[in-house]
Amino acid sequence: EVQLVEAGGGLVQAGGSLILSCSASGLTGDDDGIGWFRRAPEKPREAVSCLNVSAGGTYYAESVKGRFTISSDNKNTVYLQMNNLRPDDTAIYYCAHGPMECETYYGRTYLRHVASWGGGTQITVSA
Repeated sequence: EVQLVEAGGGLVQAGGSLILSCSASGLTGDDDGIGWFRRAPEKPREAVSCLNVSAGGTYYAESVKGRFTISSDNKNTVYLQMNNLRPDDTAIYYCAHGPMECETYYGRTYLRHVASWGGGTQITVSA
């Protein structure tokens, strides 16, 4: 089983930047995907970004496109660079691993099959 540990959360003012990291142990597949999700209070979980581990394709939710960048160090760490943060980005951010690459479903491309979740890290953006 893949184990995931997030780091990098915190408090930032609107317009600021943060970078999250997700350290993954136990990655073995060639078709794996790593995704970032978030859950804000009283809102459903939202798929934020997805990375195909081997192929390198990256995908973003419309709400973060142009502001967030997902990347990896080609070893076991995936990053989420978040720029121009807004108060509505406030949420708990979760890293997730799936045995399949990012999939397009009803017009959105995200990590549809999740096998493992990280514990989450809080991002709070003040106005």
